[in-house]
Amino acid sequence: MFRSIVISIASFLSCSTLFAQETNSIAPGAPGLDAHWPSAAKNGFGTSNTLASKVWFTLTNGVMAEVYYPTLDVPNVQTLQLIIVDATSVQTETEDTIHRLEILDPRSLSFRQTNTARNGNYTITKTYVTDPRRDTVLIDIEYASRTANNLYVYYDPSLNNSGLHDSAWTQGDALVAVDGDKASALVSSSRFAYPREVSNGYLGSSDGLTELKRNWDRSGFTSYQRAENGNVVQVAALKGFQGSNGKLVRHCTLALSFGKNPAEALRNARASLAKGFARTRREYEVGWHTYLKPLQRVEPKYQRQFNLAALTLKALEDKTYRGATIASPSIPWGGGANANEPTISGYHAVWARDLYQVATAFLAMGDRAAANRALNYLFSVQQKPDGSFPQNSWVDGRAIGGGLQMDQVALPLVLAYQLQRTDRKTWLKHIKPAGDFILRKGPATDQERWEEKSGYSPSTIAAEIAGLVCAARTASMNHEEDSAQAYLTKADEWARAVEHWTATSSGPYSKDAYYLRITENDDPNDGASIEINSGGGLYDEREIVDAGFLELVRLGIKPAGDPVIVRTLAILDRLIKIETPGGAGWYRYNHDAYGERANGGNYDGRTGVGRLWTLLTGERGEYEVARGDLAAARKRLDAMMSFANDGMMIPEQVWDRNQSPGFKLRFGKGTGSATPLAWSMAQFIRLAVNIRQRSNVETPTLTMARYRKGLANN
Repeated sequence: MFRSIVISIASFLSCSTLFAQETNSIAPGAPGLDAHWPSAAKNGFGTSNTLASKVWFTLTNGVMAEVYYPTLDVPNVQTLQLIIVDATSVQTETEDTIHRLEILDPRSLSFRQTNTARNGNYTITKTYVTDPRRDTVLIDIEYASRTANNLYVYYDPSLNNSGLHDSAWTQGDALVAVDGDKASALVSSSRFAYPREVSNGYLGSSDGLTELKRNWDRSGFTSYQRAENGNVVQVAALKGFQGSNGKLVRHCTLALSFGKNPAEALRNARASLAKGFARTRREYEVGWHTYLKPLQRVEPKYQRQFNLAALTLKALEDKTYRGATIASPSIPWGGGANANEPTISGYHAVWARDLYQVATAFLAMGDRAAANRALNYLFSVQQKPDGSFPQNSWVDGRAIGGGLQMDQVALPLVLAYQLQRTDRKTWLKHIKPAGDFILRKGPATDQERWEEKSGYSPSTIAAEIAGLVCAARTASMNHEEDSAQAYLTKADEWARAVEHWTATSSGPYSKDAYYLRITENDDPNDGASIEINSGGGLYDEREIVDAGFLELVRLGIKPAGDPVIVRTLAILDRLIKIETPGGAGWYRYNHDAYGERANGGNYDGRTGVGRLWTLLTGERGEYEVARGDLAAARKRLDAMMSFANDGMMIPEQVWDRNQSPGFKLRFGKGTGSATPLAWSMAQFIRLAVNIRQRSNVETPTLTMARYRKGLANN
């Protein structure tokens, strides 16, 4: 039980001055240690359902991590957490507490973190929303303690997607930071203990946490007024003790705001703080309730997860470049050696393939407007003059990767048909250039859907066939019969040849044909070598299988009972299927190396081990819907739901074994991979709707009509 302690603000200030020396102007130790992005395993992600507020927050390990502003590809924060100093130690929320997360409203992206000291001495409760009218994150904090500890806020800005070029200073009762045209301001409803308990320093040399840990039993930290052009950290003591309910309780609201300059950021912070947390939260939650109301309903067992997945997909759409949905608000495994420069996109970028997956989920759940915005973005922002699409891009359309992935050229054509976008302008400016590009460049691809290998990929060829068939219908509707016939002729030719190109009859797993992951040329029987990325080794390509061939079924080109499909599924289940506590999961392919190292350490690009991909469980469920086995499909949906974390965020990958080298890696639960992954969330939505509808609603009727009864009839 907490014992009653009542302490006045004056006595707290008297006590807290033991932890500070005189105020100095400029912090020493520039530029500080390297910056590193926090864990990609987010269990909370939020923003308001308004265009006026262009700020997004992420939560992980009991604290706030990346905050994005003014677009979803610009992270500006490493972390914001509390420091607790008592008579014997300096503790932080990330390292010294037990974390719990709650979803406060199942119809809103409203999250609460509760962090409890390992010795039970204190509890910190934090609730997060964003101001629907401003670029502000509001954090409502309650701190309950048995003892009169000193409490500090620790804020590590990384403005402009860069950890090394920030400048920070104290401005009155606010902490202000800037890098170019991105600025932040942090203020508290209880005010900071200015000036002696507020400091702006450099990470690892003069930041307040480093100095507290170094000097807590003597003098605490020196209060520096300013830190210029480095990896800066801002630390400030929180005021505002009050006794309540027989325990020591401190309560305040923090406002972290952004703007084009410090003045704008500070105005936003003060305005949001003046409006108050309770009113802001009401506005925030009503906005999300309004969005959910007209959407599809699914089976009751899945509705709560469906709602959170739908809200997350909507929140992942940028508010300036409409239709641009990023893959994930995260940088898997920290993104590399450091985060000093603004060169790493992580997963906060746009892939045409992922955007197709998201758009079909929007369409399935009843948000046709969002699906149309996605297609507008693909055609008007991403598409190149030659009809192709970049490997991925920043939200404004600037290309990042240089690879050519033919499925990303084809899938927008399928989406255009599904959305009935067949007008002449769309045909001439977007569909015809992409269709002609596929004729020139297909069926081989420079990179398949895993962005690693060139050659003949069943999943890519499936997308190309479907794209050409859909483009042909638009061509006919625009009286362009020559183009329509050219597309259909090539699509039929590839549909006849796909098994010959990508299914081996001389491999080690069966005397009969089965599909491979990819073949370098059009001969799957020649025993050519394939090198697995990230140091995965060199193998005979006939040994490497994945589930990409299921796109032939999902896109309507092969029936679910096709003997080569069924045979390959049995091989997959023997080689790359793992039964987790929550249900079956599959690796991308055997010998994959994209995942945590064998010792559980972060993926380093050289010695990783691939883990189970959650979206593959959903894809298998869609196959089972096509086969008419809804009971089996529900098992896949159950498994996907079990893969979600306590914030109902579905990850990219889950841990694949009982043995764990660390407490954070649990069998069947998310790893340090991208979480939430938009594709995973979209896959859950689509499968839930498809089970309810008893068919895969995104499968093009054109391809089913053309190929399910056999090419001989065409």
